[in-house]
Amino acid sequence: MCGIFGIFNHRDAANLTYLGLHSLQHRGQESAGISCTDGETMRTHREMGLVSDIFDAHVLSQLPGRSAIGHVRYSTSGSSTIGNAQPLMVEYSRGYLAMAHNGNLTNAMIVKDELQNYGSIFQSSSDTEVLIHLMALAHEDSTVERLISALRRMEGSYSIAALTNNELLAMRDPHGFRPLCLGKLRDSYVVSSENCAFDLIGAKYIRDIEPGEILLVNENGLTSFKPFKETAHHHCIFEFIYFARPDSYMFGKTVYSVRKALGRQLARESAVDADMVIPIPDSGISAAIGYSQQTGIPFEMGLIRNHYVGRTFIEPKDSIRHFGVKLKLNALRDIVKGKRIVVIDDSIVRATTGRKIIKMLRQYGAKEIHFRVSSPATMYPCFYGIDTPSRSQLIASSHTLEEINKYMGSDSLHYLTIESMRKALGKGEYTYCDACFSGAYPSRFPWGMELEQMELFAKGEK
Repeated sequence: MCGIFGIFNHRDAANLTYLGLHSLQHRGQESAGISCTDGETMRTHREMGLVSDIFDAHVLSQLPGRSAIGHVRYSTSGSSTIGNAQPLMVEYSRGYLAMAHNGNLTNAMIVKDELQNYGSIFQSSSDTEVLIHLMALAHEDSTVERLISALRRMEGSYSIAALTNNELLAMRDPHGFRPLCLGKLRDSYVVSSENCAFDLIGAKYIRDIEPGEILLVNENGLTSFKPFKETAHHHCIFEFIYFARPDSYMFGKTVYSVRKALGRQLARESAVDADMVIPIPDSGISAAIGYSQQTGIPFEMGLIRNHYVGRTFIEPKDSIRHFGVKLKLNALRDIVKGKRIVVIDDSIVRATTGRKIIKMLRQYGAKEIHFRVSSPATMYPCFYGIDTPSRSQLIASSHTLEEINKYMGSDSLHYLTIESMRKALGKGEYTYCDACFSGAYPSRFPWGMELEQMELFAKGEK
């Protein structure tokens, strides 16, 4: 789950891209980068770390130009190294090209092997570089045509911002797995993974880029292309549940309102006598508010988050993840002592975080702890850009509800059902991918690979 941002024809392109990436920092904390062009040359600055630590006034001054793209990364394909930080930038026979990608190209390794057999030399293990090589080999005249030719070879998920010396391109895969939206800042077009970045820079949200659409922005304005066969849309449900910021508008709904609706549905399914409802901050807050409003049980902030610690779900190593849980949260002893508590979290993957939090609440004197999850049990890995691990590491795929409850140490445990999750989203024109819960993958794997093969295939690239 990376974050991408782009802007065309603005005198403060690099600075505004920095601000846009700052708004998208929740989508990736491993590395960040900006590519900027003045129409003749292109410069890129990438480093490991957080946006605010990488970019200062001096660094931004070294990125002149009126158009830029930026990227914040967490790895689902390719290791967490500076070589895989984005945007990836190349200079080839047709000029400069930079690319920032959010998603996962599921057949990238197969296509990469083919390209290497023909002599292509790769500088990274990122699936994004495969797309760049395909564009470089394409014979079509325009950037858009070469991009279409390359994308026809690829499967999986992508939202992409690409930059040449005089063009900004933005595109989504035909399923629409990952979000991408279009905005305008006076005479400049902007694109972003989430529209919360528009609010910071004062841009106006225009619309979502449509699944299967390629937008070209140049001196002639905005042009839309829809070159791919129409297919059913499958927007990632986990964007609503965990990844996106609550203040973002996505897939026709505000993230905050969807999370509250999930919490209300959870309450209808699993109400329990308790003294208070507390969220695991931050992504559990909205659902906990919905649960509290539905049941009438008072809402309290019984856990306080240290915001100087990153999001534990997207840390790349288990050792860091476990350390982060200890640093990230602390309980309010006077609030929880002697109380019957409903704890709301957005999801359970490995159950390590929930287990540590319940242990902390017990130590601080909680009388009862009823754990409620505002999403269904995560049973299957994601191959479209969410870093859920293999089935062997997903606790719900190998343990019963009672076993998970015992392992975590809670008095009761309940996941939202898939049916209630879908009900919370309501009926409408949008359809969603919930393969991590249901196992119903909406796109085929390379060469008809089965799930077990695909797990090994994906693991080899990470």
